[in-house]
Amino acid sequence: MLRKYNLGFEWRGLVLFLAVMVPNFIWFAIPAPNDILRADSLTPEIDSVATVCQIAFVLCLCLLMRVDQNPFCLNRTTKCTVASVLLYYVCWALYYQGVTGAAVILGLTLFPCIAFLLFAVDRRNTVAVILIVLFTACHLAHTFMHFIA
Repeated sequence: MLRKYNLGFEWRGLVLFLAVMVPNFIWFAIPAPNDILRADSLTPEIDSVATVCQIAFVLCLCLLMRVDQNPFCLNRTTKCTVASVLLYYVCWALYYQGVTGAAVILGLTLFPCIAFLLFAVDRRNTVAVILIVLFTACHLAHTFMHFIA
Protein backbone atom coordinates (compact mmCIF):
# COMPACT_ATOMS: atom_id res chain seq x y z
CA MET A 1 0.00 0.00 0.00
CA LEU A 2 2.75 2.48 0.87
CA ARG A 3 4.39 2.15 -2.55
CA LYS A 4 1.54 4.30 -3.89
CA TYR A 5 2.93 7.21 -1.87
CA ASN A 6 5.91 9.53 -2.08
CA LEU A 7 7.29 11.85 0.50
CA GLY A 8 6.65 15.44 -0.43
CA PHE A 9 5.30 18.65 1.02
CA GLU A 10 1.57 19.24 0.73
CA TRP A 11 1.35 22.88 1.78
CA ARG A 12 -2.46 22.79 1.64
CA GLY A 13 -2.45 20.18 4.41
CA LEU A 14 -0.36 22.49 6.56
CA VAL A 15 -2.65 25.44 5.79
CA LEU A 16 -5.69 23.36 6.79
CA PHE A 17 -4.04 22.26 10.02
CA LEU A 18 -3.08 25.85 10.92
CA ALA A 19 -6.58 27.09 10.02
CA VAL A 20 -8.07 24.58 12.45
CA MET A 21 -5.49 25.36 15.13
CA VAL A 22 -5.88 29.18 15.12
CA PRO A 23 -8.96 29.15 17.40
CA ASN A 24 -7.14 26.73 19.72
CA PHE A 25 -4.17 29.08 19.98
CA ILE A 26 -6.55 31.93 20.82
CA TRP A 27 -8.29 29.73 23.40
CA PHE A 28 -4.96 28.83 25.04
CA ALA A 29 -4.13 32.54 25.36
CA ILE A 30 -7.57 33.98 26.11
CA PRO A 31 -9.97 31.83 28.14
CA ALA A 32 -13.61 31.89 27.14
CA PRO A 33 -16.34 32.75 29.66
CA ASN A 34 -17.88 29.62 31.17
CA ASP A 35 -14.87 27.67 29.84
CA ILE A 36 -15.92 24.07 30.40
CA LEU A 37 -13.21 22.79 28.04
CA ARG A 38 -10.48 23.52 30.61
CA ALA A 39 -11.65 20.75 32.96
CA ASP A 40 -9.22 18.00 33.89
CA SER A 41 -9.46 14.97 31.65
CA LEU A 42 -11.27 11.86 32.78
CA THR A 43 -9.88 9.88 29.84
CA PRO A 44 -6.09 10.25 29.74
CA GLU A 45 -5.57 6.99 27.84
CA ILE A 46 -8.05 7.96 25.12
CA ASP A 47 -6.50 11.43 24.98
CA SER A 48 -3.03 9.91 24.52
CA VAL A 49 -4.20 7.74 21.62
CA ALA A 50 -5.93 10.77 20.09
CA THR A 51 -2.75 12.84 20.36
CA VAL A 52 -0.63 10.16 18.68
CA CYS A 53 -3.23 9.79 15.90
CA GLN A 54 -3.42 13.57 15.46
CA ILE A 55 0.34 13.97 15.12
CA ALA A 56 0.48 11.04 12.69
CA PHE A 57 -2.41 12.22 10.50
CA VAL A 58 -1.08 15.77 10.33
CA LEU A 59 2.30 14.41 9.23
CA CYS A 60 0.53 12.25 6.63
CA LEU A 61 -1.53 15.20 5.34
CA CYS A 62 1.57 17.36 5.02
CA LEU A 63 4.23 14.88 3.92
CA LEU A 64 2.62 11.81 2.31
CA MET A 65 1.45 12.24 -1.27
CA ARG A 66 -0.08 9.74 -3.68
CA VAL A 67 1.98 9.15 -6.81
CA ASP A 68 -1.25 9.04 -8.83
CA GLN A 69 -2.75 12.06 -7.09
CA ASN A 70 -4.90 14.37 -9.13
CA PRO A 71 -4.02 18.05 -9.18
CA PHE A 72 -5.68 20.06 -6.44
CA CYS A 73 -8.78 21.90 -7.62
CA LEU A 74 -11.79 23.65 -6.16
CA ASN A 75 -14.23 20.77 -6.33
CA ARG A 76 -17.22 19.97 -4.13
CA THR A 77 -15.04 18.19 -1.56
CA THR A 78 -12.75 21.20 -1.25
CA LYS A 79 -15.73 23.50 -0.78
CA CYS A 80 -17.14 21.21 1.91
CA THR A 81 -13.75 21.19 3.64
CA VAL A 82 -13.77 24.99 3.74
CA ALA A 83 -17.40 24.99 4.92
CA SER A 84 -16.47 22.61 7.77
CA VAL A 85 -13.72 24.95 8.91
CA LEU A 86 -16.09 27.93 8.75
CA LEU A 87 -18.71 26.05 10.80
CA TYR A 88 -15.95 25.23 13.29
CA TYR A 89 -15.23 28.97 13.58
CA VAL A 90 -18.94 29.62 14.15
CA CYS A 91 -18.92 27.09 16.99
CA TRP A 92 -15.91 28.83 18.54
CA ALA A 93 -17.68 32.19 18.25
CA LEU A 94 -20.71 30.73 20.01
CA TYR A 95 -18.49 29.16 22.66
CA TYR A 96 -16.89 32.56 23.33
CA GLN A 97 -20.40 33.99 23.68
CA GLY A 98 -20.91 31.55 26.56
CA VAL A 99 -22.91 28.96 24.64
CA THR A 100 -21.74 25.56 25.86
CA GLY A 101 -24.60 23.29 24.79
CA ALA A 102 -24.14 19.87 23.29
CA ALA A 103 -24.53 21.12 19.71
CA VAL A 104 -21.68 23.63 20.08
CA ILE A 105 -19.39 21.15 21.82
CA LEU A 106 -20.13 18.50 19.18
CA GLY A 107 -19.46 21.11 16.48
CA LEU A 108 -16.09 21.89 18.06
CA THR A 109 -15.38 18.16 18.02
CA LEU A 110 -16.72 17.09 14.64
CA PHE A 111 -16.23 19.98 12.20
CA PRO A 112 -12.41 19.93 12.26
CA CYS A 113 -12.43 16.15 11.96
CA ILE A 114 -14.77 16.37 8.98
CA ALA A 115 -12.53 19.00 7.37
CA PHE A 116 -9.43 16.83 7.79
CA LEU A 117 -11.27 13.72 6.57
CA LEU A 118 -12.62 15.45 3.47
CA PHE A 119 -9.17 16.84 2.65
CA ALA A 120 -7.57 13.38 3.04
CA VAL A 121 -10.27 11.76 0.89
CA ASP A 122 -9.84 14.45 -1.77
CA ARG A 123 -6.07 13.86 -1.79
CA ARG A 124 -6.67 10.05 -1.81
CA ASN A 125 -4.50 9.72 1.29
CA THR A 126 -5.76 6.42 2.74
CA VAL A 127 -3.19 6.35 5.53
CA ALA A 128 -4.36 9.76 6.76
CA VAL A 129 -8.02 8.71 6.42
CA ILE A 130 -7.47 5.74 8.75
CA LEU A 131 -5.65 7.89 11.31
CA ILE A 132 -8.31 10.62 11.14
CA VAL A 133 -11.08 8.09 11.72
CA LEU A 134 -9.22 6.77 14.79
CA PHE A 135 -8.63 10.33 16.03
CA THR A 136 -12.30 11.20 15.48
CA ALA A 137 -13.43 8.14 17.45
CA CYS A 138 -11.17 9.12 20.37
CA HIS A 139 -12.19 12.78 20.15
CA LEU A 140 -15.88 11.83 20.17
CA ALA A 141 -15.40 9.40 23.08
CA HIS A 142 -13.66 12.15 25.06
CA THR A 143 -16.43 14.64 24.23
CA PHE A 144 -19.26 12.31 25.15
CA MET A 145 -17.63 11.19 28.40
CA HIS A 146 -16.84 14.74 29.49
CA PHE A 147 -19.57 16.99 28.14
CA ILE A 148 -22.53 15.09 26.71
CA ALA A 149 -23.26 12.10 28.97
